[in-house]
Amino acid sequence: MAQAPTVLHFSGHQYLRHRLVLSILSGKPVRIDKIRSDDKNPGLRDYEVSLLRLLERVTNGTVIEISVTGTAILLKPGIIAGGSVTHDCPLSRSVGYFLEPVIMLAPFSKKPLQLTLRGITTDDRDLSVDIIRTVTLPHLQLFGVSDGLELRIKKRGSAPLGGGEVQFLCPIVKQVKTLNFVDAGKIKRIRGISHAVRVNPQFSNRMIEAARSVLNRYIPDIYLYSDVYKGEESGKSPGYALSLLAESTTGAMHSAEAISKPGVPPEDIALLAARALLAEIKRGGAVDRQHQTLVLLMMVLGSEDVGRCRMGEPTARTIQFLRDVKEAFGTAFKIAPAEPADPDCSELIFSCYGVGYVNANRSLA
Repeated sequence: MAQAPTVLHFSGHQYLRHRLVLSILSGKPVRIDKIRSDDKNPGLRDYEVSLLRLLERVTNGTVIEISVTGTAILLKPGIIAGGSVTHDCPLSRSVGYFLEPVIMLAPFSKKPLQLTLRGITTDDRDLSVDIIRTVTLPHLQLFGVSDGLELRIKKRGSAPLGGGEVQFLCPIVKQVKTLNFVDAGKIKRIRGISHAVRVNPQFSNRMIEAARSVLNRYIPDIYLYSDVYKGEESGKSPGYALSLLAESTTGAMHSAEAISKPGVPPEDIALLAARALLAEIKRGGAVDRQHQTLVLLMMVLGSEDVGRCRMGEPTARTIQFLRDVKEAFGTAFKIAPAEPADPDCSELIFSCYGVGYVNANRSLA
């Protein structure tokens, strides 16, 4: 009789996504309790249940048990199956919320994943589909996941009614490469995508003008692209947003975005995005804040070698993620200041020894 694997045990509703991902990748069941147990509306929210359903579809043999009150769940992971999946996301969160954990799992599935998600494509809580397409996916390419990796934005959908649709295609890999990324380089170019749906198309150009007025002081190579969607492709609600990314000489990326708010002119949205980008660049490192967890996870799963990466200060989410990784995989990171001689430099070098994770789900050709 095989012994039962150790059950990872966590409490609280925060960090639900990366804990489920760690459970599925490590093959250890996870029990999460006290999910909003003191809230006047206790238990899982609709988007969290929807995420569990999506993970159940992307995998095969995963058993999910939710308590009667919804304040505790037990997930026994199966294998990551991949294949063709379509999922309707609830309108309480954007598709970025669902894509992030799936992107972490997709390279290790049995068949290449073709995932279609419908719902809100851009909101102010999660990464928008533009940032995922232009920044998150290139981060995966650092680890050797590249051929056939793409995100297609079929339709845009703004809050509150959504109506957007994206298609995520991901190839499978046997093993991810070890990352050695310690030189952040200097920023050499800034790219951006502004989109406006179901509002005056001039809004898009006004955002571009305003963003340029700030960014042109720093660098001449700025190309902001106006993405136009008409008719059925523009979803059900009006909205506009600007996503910016800065790329360095060594390929490090920093991103920022700002979303339309009622009664705020497009110029102000663009200034918010531009200043957020500059603040992100100031934090330094080779990876921006939103992608720290993705990069650290892939470093842990890397081949049995020491991976290194330079980052700015870790966010609260990253710190908790490092603790959870230690529980799931037993891997601890060595964190050292990047420039010990310079007291003002807040950048750190994260290094760890990969577990040599091999994709055992892959169907052999």
